[in-house]
Amino acid sequence: MRKTIVSVIGGHECSKETERIAKDLGKKLAAVCDVLVTGGLTGVMHAVCEGFKTAGGLSVGIIPTYAKCDANPFVDIVIPTGIGLARNSIVVSSADVVIALPGEAGTLSEIAYCLQLKRPVISLGSWNIPGVIAASTVDEAVTSAKELLKHKTKA
Repeated sequence: MRKTIVSVIGGHECSKETERIAKDLGKKLAAVCDVLVTGGLTGVMHAVCEGFKTAGGLSVGIIPTYAKCDANPFVDIVIPTGIGLARNSIVVSSADVVIALPGEAGTLSEIAYCLQLKRPVISLGSWNIPGVIAASTVDEAVTSAKELLKHKTKA
C-alpha cells in the first residue's frame, strides 16, 4: 500500500503564534498521514517537523543546498538538491495534500505549483486564492487533509 504524504509549506521566518500553530499541526498530522514533507529548513518547516517528530511521525526535508547539515534537526530523511528555490516544485509534487501556513513569495510559488499540478492545497492563515481550500483552525485543516487523503487512497 502506498504511503500517504502531506507537505507543509510556509515561511523561513514566522511569528511565535505561527510557530505554535505549525507545531500543533505537525503533532496532529502524525495521526493522519504516513510521511511529512517540507523544505527542511527554518521557521514553519522547523516547527511542523518538530511537532510531527514528537508525535512519532517520519519527516522528509527537501533542502535547496547540497549540505545535509543545513536541514533542521527534526528532519528524519534529508534530500539535498542543490537546486535552490526550484526544489519548491519537488516539495509540492511529492505530496498527496499540501497545507500552506503564512509565508511570502516562496510559499506563494508553492501554492501556484499546487494549482498547476492539481494537488489539493489547504490554506491555514496563508494566501487566499481561488482554488485553495480555506481552514480557520488546525483541526479544520487536519480534518480537510484527512478527507482528501481518503479520496487519494481510493483513486
